[in-house]
Amino acid sequence: MLIDELTGIVVDCCIKLHSKIGPGCFEKVYEEILYYELTKKGLNVKRQLLLPINYEELHIEKAYKLDLLVEDRLVLELKTLYPLPSVSFDQVRTHLSLLNLKHGMLLNFKVSLMKDGIHRVFNNQGRESLG
Repeated sequence: MLIDELTGIVVDCCIKLHSKIGPGCFEKVYEEILYYELTKKGLNVKRQLLLPINYEELHIEKAYKLDLLVEDRLVLELKTLYPLPSVSFDQVRTHLSLLNLKHGMLLNFKVSLMKDGIHRVFNNQGRESLG
C-alpha cells in the first residue's frame, strides 16, 4: 500500500470518529477508537509502543512511547490541545528520527473541524518502513 493510501485511511477514520464523538474527550478515547477503526480495516497497528534510546554507551529501555504505529511505517501522535504548541511537531519529528522512519502524522482532536487538526510530519532522512 502506498503511503498516501495509508494516510488517506487514517484521515477518513479520524473524520468519522471526530464527527461522532466531537472535540471534548480525552486523548485516550480517540486513541482507542482510532485503533479500533484502523484494525477493523485490516491494518497492523501497534498501540502505546514503548521504545528504547541508545545514548553513547547508555541503553535506556522504555525511554519513549508512540501513541500508534501503523503498518510499521506511519507514526501517529494524538493530541487534544488547543492551541496546539509547536513542540508537538518536534515530538513527532523526534519519534521519526529515533525510529529512522520517514512518515508521521500529528492528529489534534481539540478542533471544531477535524481537517484543521490533521498534520503530516516528515523525516526526509528516514526509511519507508521498519521491515
